[in-house]
Amino acid sequence: MKAIHNHPLAPFVCGLLFLAVLTIGGPSIAKALKPDYRHFVTGNPADVQVETRGLIAMQGGGDDVDANYVQMGALGGGGDFVVIEAAGGDQYNGYIFERCACDSVETIEFSSREAAFDPAVIAIIRNAEALFISGGDQSNYVKYWKDTPVVEAINFVAAKPAPIGGTSAGMAVLGQFVYTAMLDSTTAETALRDPYDAGITLERHFLNLPGMGNIITDQHLQERDRIGRTLGFMARLLQDGWTPEARAIAADRETAVHFDPVTNIATVYATKDHETPYAYFLRSRSAPEQCAAGEPLIFRNVEVYRLGAGGSFNVERWEGSGGIQYELSAEDGKVLSSRGEVY
Repeated sequence: MKAIHNHPLAPFVCGLLFLAVLTIGGPSIAKALKPDYRHFVTGNPADVQVETRGLIAMQGGGDDVDANYVQMGALGGGGDFVVIEAAGGDQYNGYIFERCACDSVETIEFSSREAAFDPAVIAIIRNAEALFISGGDQSNYVKYWKDTPVVEAINFVAAKPAPIGGTSAGMAVLGQFVYTAMLDSTTAETALRDPYDAGITLERHFLNLPGMGNIITDQHLQERDRIGRTLGFMARLLQDGWTPEARAIAADRETAVHFDPVTNIATVYATKDHETPYAYFLRSRSAPEQCAAGEPLIFRNVEVYRLGAGGSFNVERWEGSGGIQYELSAEDGKVLSSRGEVY
């Protein structure tokens, strides 16, 4: 996430308050509308309506990939770009506004579930021509938004169709299946040792985005050595009968996957200075041999297709171009690779 520093806001007061603060991208209007959310606007505060196209942009965390906001802004027709989050204020406004060629960038920062029922909040989200979910803690997104009008509004934007994106925790909630991190962020070691550990909290049908069925996502893969937990998530989906075919899209930090739901093609982007910018497309059509509480996971022959920046992958056919294909297995608390290297 870009660290964009703003002048301090004046103390929060009741009622409607407008403050002009300086941001990198231009003037930002902070509206302290209610004590359970904050709303920031850079650019034209009036709503515009333009033609849009769909895109799912998924980044594995770290410094932002500029192409996310260039592409989302273009496919959003230069309309209103909305960021939703649970912390961070208007740190994204100026950065995105400089890159998206948009009419405006608006951020809504949630601090309660009640905000997800506010008509003003829902109107801002539904009117978005591009929508981005910031990083942070995905458990807050599930606690604040599950089964609320916010989820309906996000699905509405995706169905226009218009671009939807997310980084780190924001990417975590984009699939049909979600690792919610309700009890803290689990590790590969834990998932391999006990795939039913209390910290492995999974959710389904949080969002309903086009082309993201049967998919769970994972982030910060190499940086935090998480591919073992990705296998654990997939094994649980199969063992619990949630799907007959488990699929995962995972990404390293500073690496983004742009999925076009019309063509079914996903393309990988990365920051210029990232040495290992990979995305991983994993699939298993076979149930794990052992996936039980208190027992180490045994899960063999999971297909992996690894792509670097510029590579492409057909999500419908589940086949890629420009990358490498191999298999992973989980046994005795370890991840084994058919090519020797796990990543």
